[in-house]
Amino acid sequence: MYKKYISALALWNLVLFLAAVNITELKINHILVTPAFRMNMEIALAPRVRTSFDVPNGMLASGQRIIDYVVMEDARGILLSEEEYDVLTRIVEAEAGGEDTEGKMLVAGVVLNRVGDDRFPDTVKEVVFQRSRSGTAQFSPAYSGRYYRVVVSEDTIEAVDRVLAGEDISEGALYFASRRYAGSEKMRWFDEHLTFLFSHGGHEFFH
Repeated sequence: MYKKYISALALWNLVLFLAAVNITELKINHILVTPAFRMNMEIALAPRVRTSFDVPNGMLASGQRIIDYVVMEDARGILLSEEEYDVLTRIVEAEAGGEDTEGKMLVAGVVLNRVGDDRFPDTVKEVVFQRSRSGTAQFSPAYSGRYYRVVVSEDTIEAVDRVLAGEDISEGALYFASRRYAGSEKMRWFDEHLTFLFSHGGHEFFH
């Protein structure tokens, strides 16, 4: 008689234990799929990169910023190493420091368009420091010294971050030039060999 009660009690305790384990697993699975947890894990595991969803003092983003991160991941989602990010912001400042935010975004877009095009090198640094077969610098500030002298502004950082987050207004442009400073011979080559897309600020953009 007592053995039956003991067996029933043991069976009931086993049922309660399994139920508790299942509830715990459900809670863990729920935590794992929440955006906040995924973001914390990705920040902890990923190499240090500078992106537009970085926040000051190492603090994690909250609420709306987490949603922004998910949207950016679904969009263009370009991630650069610190070195590549520094190269991109410097060349944008050197080439378009006097332009508005969109003008700076366009220059950043040209660099990234080249990275994604088979006719150009595969990294930001190689694109920026590339020379043509004749030895002409593709981005003259990289060799004139201006690239190293610039102080990158907050507006340039904002422009670059917006492009890295997926805001592309370049229309696929692979070249840009300032007709005022480029000289007639260089602009003649642009006009004869490339497709004009649009002008913005002091630059003309081509494909």
